[in-house]
Amino acid sequence: MMTTPSPQPAGLHLSGNGEPRWLRCRVLQSPLAGVSDRIFRALVRRWAPDALLFTEMVNATSLELGHGRRKVEELAGEPGPIGVQLFDHRPEAMAEAARRAEAAGAFLIDINMGCPVKKITGKGGGSGLIRDPELASRIVATVAAAVRIPVTVKTRLGWCGDAGPCGQAGDGEGGASTTAAVAWCRRLEEAGAQLLTLHGRTREQGFRGRASWEAIAAVKRALRIPVIANGDVTSPVEALRCLEITGADGVMVGRGTMGAPWLVGQIDAALSGRPAPATPDAAARIALAAEQLQALVAERGDHGLLIARKHMGWTCTGFSGAPQLRHALMRAPTPAAALELLQAAGESVRAAASPADRGSR
Repeated sequence: MMTTPSPQPAGLHLSGNGEPRWLRCRVLQSPLAGVSDRIFRALVRRWAPDALLFTEMVNATSLELGHGRRKVEELAGEPGPIGVQLFDHRPEAMAEAARRAEAAGAFLIDINMGCPVKKITGKGGGSGLIRDPELASRIVATVAAAVRIPVTVKTRLGWCGDAGPCGQAGDGEGGASTTAAVAWCRRLEEAGAQLLTLHGRTREQGFRGRASWEAIAAVKRALRIPVIANGDVTSPVEALRCLEITGADGVMVGRGTMGAPWLVGQIDAALSGRPAPATPDAAARIALAAEQLQALVAERGDHGLLIARKHMGWTCTGFSGAPQLRHALMRAPTPAAALELLQAAGESVRAAASPADRGSR
């Protein structure tokens, strides 16, 4: 008797090494060091329930020594897909870290080959691996052989442009820099990467200048695996324009979500043809900052206030009195004092808002 196979979920399919995964959402939230912790991810998830989110970067060597395990172990109880991004320059350490992350419930393993920070690149990790493609290939192959779930890579166009001064992202289709980027990304695909997220800048650029979506387009045309475009995707309009130019399979949003966890959901709605959720008004932003503060303090004690300060500074913008509020929040000596400031500010903006203003940006 013949049986009808179960319908496969819609979206991008990643076969893994026995444990397939489907990405139902074409918008990914970038791993952000010191930002994308469990509490931040829960906020993003509120607007984007199906998006692939990531832990903060995890150092494989530190994990081996017993540090940073919280980043991996805390994802077990979270809803929705969460990837673990690893960095290091030792293939076997990366493989062991990947096995540990898989056991903790990671949706997939992402290898960081794009971080431009000197303390990472100086040790041969992050974008430092762009200068050692043999080692980079070995890391991808070793990690892919160690786990059943998919292995992906996040990287950049190159270390620096080789058709001009370092710091240029490339010289357009057919140029030497773009040719090098294509060769680099093909190598990662051949080593076993099942998806590539490509930041359209070189390491030397860091986050300066314009991301070269044209170079991402050239890489996308050359690869068989899905390509996710990253860099300068800061709004639904820019996401649509990026996909039109690059032909990429999706976009990754990074710094634009700092203080705006709703952005991933807004972009997802735009790409799916659904009405976008409204940007929270001033009162809602203040309430969100207070919620995040209380959650961080509940989890981390008074140290949670130090973590929350940057989030409150990013979130409390775009309304009358916001600069003064941020100034006061940065100097609040205790969580209770910061919460009082937020509560007073919330009452003030609600009192000042007319019915026509409510729900506006």
